Amino acid sequence: MSDSPALARREPAAAAALAEHFQDLKQQQTAHVFGLWIFLATEMLFFGGLFAAYLVYRYLYPDAFVEAASETEIVIGSINTLLLLTSGMTTSLAVKAAGEGDHGAVSVLILATLVLGFLFLGAKGYEYVLDLHHHLWPSMPDFKLADPPTRIFWSLYWLMTGMHAVHMSIGLGTWIVLLVMVRRRSFPLVEASRIRIAGLYWGFVDMMWLIIWPLLYLVGRP
Repeated sequence: MSDSPALARREPAAAAALAEHFQDLKQQQTAHVFGLWIFLATEMLFFGGLFAAYLVYRYLYPDAFVEAASETEIVIGSINTLLLLTSGMTTSLAVKAAGEGDHGAVSVLILATLVLGFLFLGAKGYEYVLDLHHHLWPSMPDFKLADPPTRIFWSLYWLMTGMHAVHMSIGLGTWIVLLVMVRRRSFPLVEASRIRIAGLYWGFVDMMWLIIWPLLYLVGRP
């Protein structure tokens, strides 16, 4: 009997979170997650094409790729990896806190994710400035490296990291919207579906970086 008031409060919240065209919250959440996985599958195909191109050219020009990779900013790349992994932890904790209906903890954890994400982009922006200063834009007439295939590496570098930064920006925008909504209590945290979906997308961003980092920064390094 002691659980009745809690259940009574939970039922209106569940009803408010349920869209009309779904039978129950479980079906709605399954549809949302399935839809996101379809979207992520298309994104994986896109990044997969970039990774395949990298591997082909890496096989064709191994020495040039080792030479080109030695010019990347390994310290900044490694710091960004740590930042992104930590943001993955705060995201997971936010999903857990949302499942418990803890608005305060969710707000703090989303804010922490945002701070870590913006630090990542800030460091990446600074790294881009250094790359340009060192004449590592592949179409520059005074490109730093003499071996022509090194331009292929740096073309892939700019494309991979640039697309990753775009996806990160989308993720950060999503977290900003959710943070505002959570603080305003614009939606109930029933089953944490919105937070979970945002967390899945952020996990995809993490995973792509964990592939990009060794390909671009660790090649040929002890």
